[in-house]
Amino acid sequence: MEQVAAHAQAQVKEQHQQHPIRLYLVVWGFLFVLSAGSYFVDYVGLQGYLRWFLILLFMILKAGLIVAVFMHMAWERLALVYAILLPPLLVLVFVAMMVSESNYTIFTRLAVSGGAQ
Repeated sequence: MEQVAAHAQAQVKEQHQQHPIRLYLVVWGFLFVLSAGSYFVDYVGLQGYLRWFLILLFMILKAGLIVAVFMHMAWERLALVYAILLPPLLVLVFVAMMVSESNYTIFTRLAVSGGAQ
C-alpha cells in the first residue's frame, strides 16, 4: 500500500514541476544583454547587411529563449516541439522557394519581351 501511495505522490510531483527562480533570472539577464546588443547595433550606426544580420540574430536568440524557457518548450516532448516549430520553418522554406521562382519569372519575362514591360 505504501508503494502505491509513493507512486501516486511521484506522479503528482512530475505533473506540477516547479522551476527554480534562478533559471528565470538568468534568462532575463540574457534577454537584457541581447536587447542591449540590439540597441548597440543602432547606436554604433552599423549599416547594410551586417546591421540586419545582427538585428535578426539578436531577435531570433531572444525569441528562442522566450519560447524555450518562459513558454516551457524546453521541457516538452520532442513531438510537440516539432509540431510547433516545424510548420513556421517550412513556411520560410516555401517563401524562399517562391522568391526564387519570382526572380526566374521576371527574368524570363524581361528576356522574352526584350526589356520592355
